Amino acid sequence: MSFMHILRRQLRLNAFCAPRRCLASQSAAAAAHARPESNTAPAKHDAPALADSSCAENTVLVGLNYLKGQPEVLAQADDAYPPWLWTLLQPKEIPDDGPGGKGEKIRLRKANRQRIRDQNFMKTQ
Repeated sequence: MSFMHILRRQLRLNAFCAPRRCLASQSAAAAAHARPESNTAPAKHDAPALADSSCAENTVLVGLNYLKGQPEVLAQADDAYPPWLWTLLQPKEIPDDGPGGKGEKIRLRKANRQRIRDQNFMKTQ
């Protein structure tokens, strides 16, 4: 089972559970404080802001230290993590490159997988 598969499965499970504070964007109050209001109109094509960690630096991350006799795992500063980490939870962009292209193959494979799951589910009923 790959790491990305575990992340995707965790996202599906989180939809039914109470939200936890993990990797999330700033709260509305903190975002308003960080962006002072101005009279100029914002640019139309701003790059999407990457989500930062909701944990402050040196926060004890409960549940990550599962080995006995090891020091507790502490959160690091956001710039200590690689930039690609903040893009893992963004939806994957499927290219629209016309008929017979990679995008169509991905969509067909996904639809076929879902059809098989539905058939298997109906066999158990």
